[in-house]
Order: sequence, then structure tokens, then C-alpha cells
Amino acid sequence: MRLELDPNPTLQKAFLTYASFLLLALLLLGMLFLVYGVSPFKAYALLLSPLTDPLGLAEIARRTIPLLLIGAGLSLAFRVGFFNIGAEGQLLMGAVGAAYGALFLPVGPWTLPLLFLLGGGLGALWAGLAAWLRVRFGASEILTTLMQNYLAYYLVVYLVAGPWKGQLVFGFLYTDRFPKEAQLPRLGDTLVHWPTLLLGVVAALVLHLLLFRTPLGFAWRVQGENPLAARYLGLPGGRLLLLTALTSGLLAGFAGVGEVAGIHLRLLEPAQISLGYGFTAILAAWLARGRPLLVLLTAPLLGLILAGGDALKLSLSMPFRVVDVVSGLLLLALIGAEALSRHRILWRR
Repeated sequence: MRLELDPNPTLQKAFLTYASFLLLALLLLGMLFLVYGVSPFKAYALLLSPLTDPLGLAEIARRTIPLLLIGAGLSLAFRVGFFNIGAEGQLLMGAVGAAYGALFLPVGPWTLPLLFLLGGGLGALWAGLAAWLRVRFGASEILTTLMQNYLAYYLVVYLVAGPWKGQLVFGFLYTDRFPKEAQLPRLGDTLVHWPTLLLGVVAALVLHLLLFRTPLGFAWRVQGENPLAARYLGLPGGRLLLLTALTSGLLAGFAGVGEVAGIHLRLLEPAQISLGYGFTAILAAWLARGRPLLVLLTAPLLGLILAGGDALKLSLSMPFRVVDVVSGLLLLALIGAEALSRHRILWRR
């Protein structure tokens, strides 16, 4: 028995694969809930409960926003062959840029566009540094972007614990509250900052059109699928990678701006700004199979899993580690189904 790549799986095969893996995950979760003393059916209902009320849908949308922005950029990056694992750090750098613009620059009608310019620019530069190291020295962007996450993390910790710490803050690590001009509008009483959500939808659509309907997109696809052919055709591989990295980092930076200017309204500790969105968005991009438009489906799906995990935590008073196991098993099922759907099992030698 061996596995062979199946580049064009049928819709029926993909559906059966996903259904099988999700059923297996639900059975394992049912055993976990029984051990914890909770009815599996009650827990399953709670996992899907965000779909049944407006506040739950708003929570899904709130989680979807950063996943959509980052996932769209990563789907492009992975398609071109730039494996950006540093979106978490780029998100944090975007938050730093937004905080600087909100707290230390004059405010006015220009403030919100300026926040996106500063935050997106810092995220783009942070990703562009890794691309430059790859093009110039051959450094693996997987390692460099991963290490950049830690640099960005401790930069934010230093800022909120030191020079940017709020004047009236005692015992906590965060900055002063952003002025009203630096706060993104929300949908009603929810935490859904709609300008960033709209920006994510537009980004996914524009990147999809660029990738599949323009000469630049053709060059990107050739570079990603066959770098040797791209070099033979005279395509500027280094510049294509750099542009890809800048675009991916820009969108991750936008996500950071949305988190601090739309939800928290201040710069906080990194773990409070992002709940691992930069890493979860990797899965959103991977499930989209290099098609930015499909992130419009995969990001809300992951947002539902994250929001459902919170519902379990609050309704059943389950430890957050158990909730992490729930989310992890569901995500692992999606990963396994995606991997197996792209392969066929051969029983002969």
C-alpha cells in the first residue's frame, strides 16, 4: 500500500474524505466530553450555538476578520512559493504602528487612514525583510519569519511595560486608550469593526483577480509552480517574491490595526492582541488551496470553531486547555482530510 498524489480529486471524494475525518473527530470529542462528565450532544450543540443568535454570529465575524485578512495574503504567498510563517509577528507590528499613530501623532479626520498606512507598512516591512534575506543570502523564510514572531512579541512587551505604558495604569501592561478619532466604527454594540471586515473581503477578491486574470498573476503562478521555468522565461523571481512578501505582510499588518483600533482600543500584551490568528490563518490559507477567494469560506469556518470553543468554555465552565483540545481536534481533522483528499491509496506494489 502506498499513497500517490491526486492533483484533481473529485468532489465526491473530497466530500467523503472530509465527512469521514470530521465524524472521527466528533467521536473522539464525544469520548472526551464523557470523561469530563458532559453529554456529547449538549457539547456539540454548544459548538454550533454561535450560528443560532446574533451575538454568536457577531463573534464569528470578529474572529473571521483577522483570519480573512491574513489568510488571503498567505494563500497568495504559499501559491508563489514564499512560505510565510511570521504572520503573527507581522500582525503585532501592525498593532505597534497603529498604536504609535494613535498615541503620538496629531489626530483628526486623517487618523484612521494613517493608522492603516503605518500598521500595514510595518507589517509589510517585517515580511519584506525575510524575503530580502532569502533573495540576497538564500536564507529560509520559514526560519526567519518564525524567529521574527518572537522579536515582534518581545518588542510589544517592552513597549507596553516601558516607554508606552499608560500614565494612569497600575499593575497592568497596556497603553493609554486611543482617542476617539483613532477608533474604528463597529456594527451596533458588537465588536465587529466593519471597515476591516470590508477590507478583508475586498483584499480576497482583488488578490484572486490579480492571481488568475493578470500578467502579474501568471508570473506569480509560474514562479510558484516551477522556479526553473520562471528563470528560463526571464521572470524576475526575486522581485516577485519580494512583492508577494510585502503584500502578505501588509494584510497581516492591517489585521493588527483592526485588533487594537477596533476591539481593544489600546496596545496590550501580545497574547491579548492576538489569539494565535497568525498561525490559525495558515490553515485557512492551506485549506483554500492557493485561491484567495476561497478564504472567504475557510476563514468563517475557522472562526466558527474558535467561537464555538469559547461557548463551551463559558457555558460548561470547562478549562481552557480542554477547549484547546476541542479546537485542535477539529482543526486536525480538517488538515488530515485536506491532505488525504489530495492523494489516492494504491494497494498494489
